[in-house]
Amino acid sequence: MAAVTVVGLGKIGLPLAVTIAAAGHQVTGADINPEVVARVSAGVPPFPGEPELDVRLAEVTGRGVLRATTDTTAAAAGSEVVVIVVPLVIGSDRRPDHRALDAATDAVGAGLSPGSLVIVETTLPVHTTRRRIAARLAAASGLRPGTDFGVCHSPERVSSGTVFADLARYPKLVGGIDRASGERAAEFYASVLSFTERPDLPRPNGVWDLGSAEAAELAKLAETTYRDVNIALANEFAGFAQSAGLDLLPIIEAANSQPFSHLHRPGIAVGGHCIPVYPWLYAAGDPEARLPVLAREINDAMPARAVRMLAELAGDLRGKRAVVLGVAYRGGVKETAFTGALPVARALAEHGAVPLAHDPLYDDAELAALGLRPYHLGEPCDVAIVQADHREYARISPADLPGITALLDGRSVTDPALWSGVPRLAIGAGRPGQVVGAGADAGVGGLVGQRASSAGMPATS
Repeated sequence: MAAVTVVGLGKIGLPLAVTIAAAGHQVTGADINPEVVARVSAGVPPFPGEPELDVRLAEVTGRGVLRATTDTTAAAAGSEVVVIVVPLVIGSDRRPDHRALDAATDAVGAGLSPGSLVIVETTLPVHTTRRRIAARLAAASGLRPGTDFGVCHSPERVSSGTVFADLARYPKLVGGIDRASGERAAEFYASVLSFTERPDLPRPNGVWDLGSAEAAELAKLAETTYRDVNIALANEFAGFAQSAGLDLLPIIEAANSQPFSHLHRPGIAVGGHCIPVYPWLYAAGDPEARLPVLAREINDAMPARAVRMLAELAGDLRGKRAVVLGVAYRGGVKETAFTGALPVARALAEHGAVPLAHDPLYDDAELAALGLRPYHLGEPCDVAIVQADHREYARISPADLPGITALLDGRSVTDPALWSGVPRLAIGAGRPGQVVGAGADAGVGGLVGQRASSAGMPATS
């Protein structure tokens, strides 16, 4: 049994801390938020929406194998392994804002003991683990990285709402600043995680040592940036398909029947903590990058493009009550990080519409806190735009939106058969009347859905 500190008790760090404790290690969770620490200490999740977390957290805190503190330095001082899971965000200049990560690193370094291993799970620009994290740990501790203590990068690869399943589903990537650091990290994670069999992988599922911190950093950036670039390509195809009167979704399904095609689905926005951010982290390490930057520009432009499509479908939007259906960044997840709902609402207002918002996961007070005017199904409206693919919207019909004259489905989730009397347009579909709507719009499953499932996340975020 090792003494382990997990720094950052957010939606990724807390489930990881619980998993490590359940595997038999003595874990201290460190967080700068006293309220988070108090709730974790009481065995109560500080955030909703993560299946099994309440039961698992109560179990490990009840056994005394997980405790929480605001004193990161003291926690690190008593630990053999320190895992840092503190967000690295992007500033308004689209450059990484290292302040939170630097503060956590310095606090760990101040308590670091000889022989300790520091693992960074935060997604980072290439070279950050070696040149920034290890250097700051050395400066704060007076110890030598790679000699007196180990440093490894092991990027988190999980998604909110499926963290525990993802920890078992995906290989755990590690890469040290030296061979010993990588080997120690691999040994640690092997003692913590149990992996499901994956016959689709080129080698057995488990801990994969990539040989260097830089390789592990790039692997995470590559897998996430790929998705953003792929979605941008699908959005480009969607614009052309619409102008040509074609429904793109069955075309994607047909293209993906060839095993070297892995097209994702187009959509109104790319949201969440990861996909809209990590291409910028990649670009921070590769200033010559062009394609990821262009993909970001394409995807960032989609909310305004969707509103223009709605305006073309409905006519003048001035003065019209326009409902944004779904404020979460994706269906079934109560999270608004980089949600498309806010830029959609702004674009509607710029067109003179009166933006309203509905989401089955949010109450009126929560919508108002986001600066959105709440809407309730059954109230009068003029137009609507689907922003999140909540399952509830699969059966929504004009009867739920009295007075509606046009629907723009940004996720291809609504049933066209229910909208026969109201103009409806889905991103990626041909214009109404140009293609056979019901049959074409029905082609949202099949291989398109399978590609999404194999990635563990929806093809659009």
